[in-house]
Amino acid sequence: MAGLEPLYALARAVISRPQDALVCGIHWELVRHGYRCLGTGDQPGPDERKSELLPTGWEANKEVYTLRYKSTDDAHELLLKAIMVEDSMILNVMDRGSQKVADVTLAVADYINPEHLDDFHKVYKNTEELRTRIASGIIAPLRGPAEKAEKEPESKRDVHWDEDPLRLPPRQPVGTRAPSRPSPLSPFAVGGEDLDPFGGRSGGMIMDPLHSGFPHPGIDPSSGIPGRLPPGAVPPGARFDPFGPLGAGRPGPDPDHLPPPGYDDMFM
Repeated sequence: MAGLEPLYALARAVISRPQDALVCGIHWELVRHGYRCLGTGDQPGPDERKSELLPTGWEANKEVYTLRYKSTDDAHELLLKAIMVEDSMILNVMDRGSQKVADVTLAVADYINPEHLDDFHKVYKNTEELRTRIASGIIAPLRGPAEKAEKEPESKRDVHWDEDPLRLPPRQPVGTRAPSRPSPLSPFAVGGEDLDPFGGRSGGMIMDPLHSGFPHPGIDPSSGIPGRLPPGAVPPGARFDPFGPLGAGRPGPDPDHLPPPGYDDMFM
């Protein structure tokens, strides 16, 4: 706990009980998180100024320690009361601006060696745990929403929509960009739309051998269909539903292709 050693050396003359040493450690954790002490008691006194040091008389009441703090940016003012209940210390902290309250209960013996009050290097123990308890139990609950957002590793607006398959893509004006389609030769094209319904892919569970999702030259039925409809059979602009394979000369199976041996021998 860098910085606590010189603070403890200055306060050592008035530290006579284990709870005094614990309050000193709690005070320094608040200082580390950007708070400065204004003084003792519930109400401000004359000529108060923010300080990293403990104010005169902070240890006068061994049962209830009352200290006031203000953040370095003046956004928060805290009222801290450390109340001794048997061998435990109950920390009650209120933000006077937002009226938020945070409470933490600490067992003094978990963090202070009472037989080593004269030796800073031995008086404190489990310091990392104490830091965590103060940060999670007091600092975090009293921090404003804007300050919490600054601590987030990545804001929601920095996440790209295509990194989340369950989020709908942003709407775009019609004609600005065509949806990406997989290659018809891709073995994974079939079923792609079912696997990623919001991905702008084509290809459901029904195979489409004609790849109807891709552009094809338009067919004008009014000009006739060779072998099926004469020219003019369908009026221009009329609705037309094809009733068979379009186009002439499509290859098909030949019933006489590769006949079995002797198929025309009447005696076989």
